[in-house]
Amino acid sequence: MEYKQKIADWMDAHREELLEDLRTLCRIRSVTGEPAENAPYGPGPAEALAKAMELCAGRGFAVENHGWRVMTADLGEPEGRTLDILAHLDVVPEGDGWDSDPYEPVIREDGYIYGRGVADDKGGAVAALYAMRCVKELGLPLSAGCRLILGTDEECGSSDIAYYYKHEKPAPNTFSPDSEFPVCNAEKGMYRLRFRKTWDEETALPRVTSLSGGTVTNAVPGEAWAIVAGVEPMHLMAGAAPLCAELGASCRVEEAEGGAKLTVVGRGCHAASPETGINANTALIRVLTELPLADCDSTRALRELDRLLPHGDWLGKALGIAQKDEPTGELTCSFTLISFTPAGLEGLCDCRVPLCADNDNCKAVADAAMSACGFETAGMMIPPHYTPEDSDFIRTLLRSYETWTGQKGRCYAMGGGTYVHDVPGGVAFGYGMPGVEVRMHGANERFPVEDLFTAAKIFADVIAEVCG
Repeated sequence: MEYKQKIADWMDAHREELLEDLRTLCRIRSVTGEPAENAPYGPGPAEALAKAMELCAGRGFAVENHGWRVMTADLGEPEGRTLDILAHLDVVPEGDGWDSDPYEPVIREDGYIYGRGVADDKGGAVAALYAMRCVKELGLPLSAGCRLILGTDEECGSSDIAYYYKHEKPAPNTFSPDSEFPVCNAEKGMYRLRFRKTWDEETALPRVTSLSGGTVTNAVPGEAWAIVAGVEPMHLMAGAAPLCAELGASCRVEEAEGGAKLTVVGRGCHAASPETGINANTALIRVLTELPLADCDSTRALRELDRLLPHGDWLGKALGIAQKDEPTGELTCSFTLISFTPAGLEGLCDCRVPLCADNDNCKAVADAAMSACGFETAGMMIPPHYTPEDSDFIRTLLRSYETWTGQKGRCYAMGGGTYVHDVPGGVAFGYGMPGVEVRMHGANERFPVEDLFTAAKIFADVIAEVCG
């Protein structure tokens, strides 16, 4: 226990440094943008990568830039290392509804630090960096190396990690601090259902002429809007407001050319946990279908969407794909993107699927249901990830978690996907504590400051155990 006390004392002595490094990274709006030279995912992610290399090098680690997609920092010799820690520096767009500047992190009286990326996943990256620094500066004996791997495309497909593993081999043990403790050894697969429908030019009034909701595929939108032609703003507000209230949402109406603009405000969240949010897309469509719109193709398309993807149905029941199993739980279905023009619409559902789901009982069923209503569909299944829980590595992770928290360790499954999804034997480990709401992908993303330091202590302990 002596070295564990040293870890605790070291972390306590470096609190302000750790928090300032986290603030530094979170001030960078590392949202995916247009690719450019030395910026394959846009200027924001490239800036975050450069700053992370500067921070890691400044803390005494050997760093390497892998094609401006991934950076690595090594503790000990990289050859023969026994542990990889994978985190990411890119973030989803900030969206609406923040009570403070999302890119100026602030610690509030409730003990949380607020800012985009503090939970997903810059906080996990900094906790891992300081765990490595703690082990290094305490001089804890190591027989093998540890590598911190920081990527910049986790939110938009993880092509960065695919690039990295084309050139580098994974360590025998890998974890990603991009979830919750104790240990996530099972990640659901994914089915992203894309659909579209077109119609001829319309003149009937009132009707919806444009609609938009969602910014990224893996986030339930907290806001969506529609232009309704041929209606007065006051009449639209009178019809929409009570309907929104019934759905747990709010709305606002303003004048627009030829009609009025209706904006519905729900609550954004991660697409893997749709039950924690209020989907503005489905709420808006439900409200529109209850209004006295003209009976035309565009109105019928909205009514069909409301039937296939109704508000509050995040299990895919209406599509006919609801299912679950013991290792990975229930399928979830999140209607995350829609774009609607006078000539047609396009949309996307982000479905997280259990081990029992396959092309026959999921994709084919959803395709058939959409096709029966005249929608064209596309999409593919990505298989789940599962690591048996009886490995020495997982036992070590659980032991460290129990030591530092006093809580019983266990393995669990989740709907989100992390960098270890395609890494044999990889697991997600922290860095959030069980049951703590951090508002990932939503407004006012936050993380408990004390949990940040507990996670860093746990990671330092793991490094000492696995590499010592």
